[in-house]
Amino acid sequence: MTVPSLASPSVELLFLIGRAVFLVFSFVLATIAFIRWRRATLAQTELVLANHAVVLQRLAELEARVDATNVTVSQLGERIRKPQQVASPAPVATPGYEIAIRLAKSGATREELICGCGLSASEAELVHRLHAPQARKSPKGVAA
Repeated sequence: MTVPSLASPSVELLFLIGRAVFLVFSFVLATIAFIRWRRATLAQTELVLANHAVVLQRLAELEARVDATNVTVSQLGERIRKPQQVASPAPVATPGYEIAIRLAKSGATREELICGCGLSASEAELVHRLHAPQARKSPKGVAA
């Protein structure tokens, strides 16, 4: 067996050194790629989490608006089912009408109601028809 001299390395030794250098280079390259991949993944994760927070906030706002709309719709439904009744069931006569009614009962004419109480012609006609003494006569054949 011959001892290889250090001055001229053999081909096998060169291949062995070449493989070692290639493996170290590959390992360094893989490490750099992994570090960059991890940083990119962290940046994407932060972006997704920020977008997720915005989406959750908007969903909460929409939920609040939907709840408010549901309340409003239910209130409107109740209003439709139970219409509001008028606070005063019987109309209250104003003092001018009360005076006109008393005058009509005592036999005043339409013109006196217009001048004395400030009623319009149609209002005076109505008060005179309803409250004048001759309007209370019952028609023939009908028992009063």
